[in-house]
Amino acid sequence: MTLPDAPTTRSRAAWPIAALLVGYPVWWALGFGGLAVIVLAFPMAYVLWRRRPIRVPRGLGLWALLLAGYVVSALMLTEMPPDTYGEFGAGRIIGYVMRLALYLSLMVMVLYLGNLTERELPQLRLVRMLGVLFLTTVAGGLLGVLFPGFAFTSPLERVLPGWIGGNPFVQNLIHPTAAQIQKVLGHASPRPEAPFEWANAWGSNLSVLLVWFVVGWWVYGGPRRKAVAVLLIAAAAVPVVYSLNRGLWIGLGLAALYLVVRVGGRTRLAICAAGLVGAAVFAASPLAALVTQRIDNPHSNDIRAFTVSATVRAAGGSPFIGYGNTRNAMGNHHTITTGKTDWCTECGHPPLGSDGQLWHLIITQGFVGAALYVAFFVGAIRRHWPDRSPIGLAGVLVMLLVLLYMFVYDGLVTPLSLYLISFALLWRNAHA
Repeated sequence: MTLPDAPTTRSRAAWPIAALLVGYPVWWALGFGGLAVIVLAFPMAYVLWRRRPIRVPRGLGLWALLLAGYVVSALMLTEMPPDTYGEFGAGRIIGYVMRLALYLSLMVMVLYLGNLTERELPQLRLVRMLGVLFLTTVAGGLLGVLFPGFAFTSPLERVLPGWIGGNPFVQNLIHPTAAQIQKVLGHASPRPEAPFEWANAWGSNLSVLLVWFVVGWWVYGGPRRKAVAVLLIAAAAVPVVYSLNRGLWIGLGLAALYLVVRVGGRTRLAICAAGLVGAAVFAASPLAALVTQRIDNPHSNDIRAFTVSATVRAAGGSPFIGYGNTRNAMGNHHTITTGKTDWCTECGHPPLGSDGQLWHLIITQGFVGAALYVAFFVGAIRRHWPDRSPIGLAGVLVMLLVLLYMFVYDGLVTPLSLYLISFALLWRNAHA
């Protein structure tokens, strides 16, 4: 294993990605959070404009088709799928425009990263920027565990007009909070989400960032960096458990299995030994009881089953281009009643497509959009599977996690940014 070339010369062209990853806590505090990629897409596009012709990776055409399909789906914004309700208004338009801007910004970001030279942005430096965001994520998770009520009004939230800032989707993005308080275990308990928009986004992002943290701090780290990495990963175990996030736990299990299968020799033995030691320590800790409680309380399965089936039924009314944005389902998994009442406080109207990026794409862009999304990441796995370098192995692992998480996690907003940065790392590695 050789260390990637990491020249010490720094380039001003690489500052936007550093501002996004290293400076993410500042964006979160300002109220932009994951929307920072939209702001930074402008300087990224300027860098691309100045260095034409622009190199394009294989497979990005699928993302361009996904983007074009979303533009076409705007034709259905005023329509109502079967068994849904709601009025066409500013909220639906705001959500559509924000998602469109995000998809476009992510394509700009991939092109920007792939067209920076190794001297301008060394691979290892980009990996370690993701490692810095991992540290931020662990710190945010611990904040959510220790101070779950922490929240504040961001500067962006103060200046936005109420008809925009009051939109539930926008409010989740611009109002910084440390944790979501949910009754996952039958009683109110905090689930860490800082510095991201939702607890599930925290879980998805933590697992992806952990992959790159291990590459940057362990695989390519010296003895001191490795020792610190062990301590930081141990600290991350606390919010990982308190997140009550089964998707995250499954993702970490998949990552461990993937490594055991794809690496060999002493590395495989070391991974197995570390896994056994970690499992023994965890089983003896108080955290094990919390995991048992979560497994014994799978009530969210009923909610997911209802919203997924309702999403697929609704999408049948526009299977090719979808409806441009989500819709509210009639009733919920308990009752056909829509909305809360005095006699049914748990009655609600869950938004369709809120239980996974695959279902989100099915309702917003139809089955064609969902197929393009899957084909984009499957194609990346197929092309880069032979790359057995640490960055190649890590990037393919992230692509596999994307395909797992699309069934249970919404990719908007921050997860998609990390997925596409990982895709760009694979592309850059192929040309290294």
